[in-house]
Amino acid sequence: MKIEILTKTDNLNVQNTIISKIGDLINQKNLEPGDKLPSERMLSEKFGVTRSNVREAIQKLEFYGLLNSIPQSGTFVANIGVIAMNGMIEDILRLEDPDFKSLVETRILLELKTVRLAAIRRTEEDLEKLKEALDAYTKKVLDGEDAVQEDLLFHLAIAKASGNSTMNTFMLIITPEIITNFEKYHVCDKGLAQRGIIEHEEIFDAIKRQKPQLAKAKMKEHFSVLYQYCYNV
Repeated sequence: MKIEILTKTDNLNVQNTIISKIGDLINQKNLEPGDKLPSERMLSEKFGVTRSNVREAIQKLEFYGLLNSIPQSGTFVANIGVIAMNGMIEDILRLEDPDFKSLVETRILLELKTVRLAAIRRTEEDLEKLKEALDAYTKKVLDGEDAVQEDLLFHLAIAKASGNSTMNTFMLIITPEIITNFEKYHVCDKGLAQRGIIEHEEIFDAIKRQKPQLAKAKMKEHFSVLYQYCYNV
């Protein structure tokens, strides 16, 4: 059994190496759409890495639509041409971790859309989840505790209420990195957190009243204050 403790950079390097080797394997074996890849165990032995490393690489390729994993059956080459697949693998290997500013910009663009959809599509169950997240955030702030995670949970609840699974997935992908950077740079001071309570309540109220334009305006106002320091990071 291989036991490895890797830094984030090391893990990314290992993952990229495996992705590159999977691409080479597909080309060397002339695998076509629908053809099955060797098992995770076989690939881990062939590449000299752990099965979890192989699994992460496969999941990444699956996320970008290059592979299809079917439970109890295995992993298969997706319905995409070899030239396109090779080009996409090269693009994936060139991807870099987004900087904090990029993450914030992406989140703002996403949330201005999701909050509007949430105001249109929200259910009573969505409102309950939003209220729970809002109350949790408010309690943490009033108790003088760090509420970064509760803040983001409120926004994730909005994404879920939008009824758009793709936007919700994108929010889930970028949220962990945002939490890490918020805590690293201490960008949310107590003054902003206190103001955040009021702004969260206004956003919640607009969603509850099903006022999409008002919800978008309140979210835009919320971001204009909450992230005024983020661009100096």
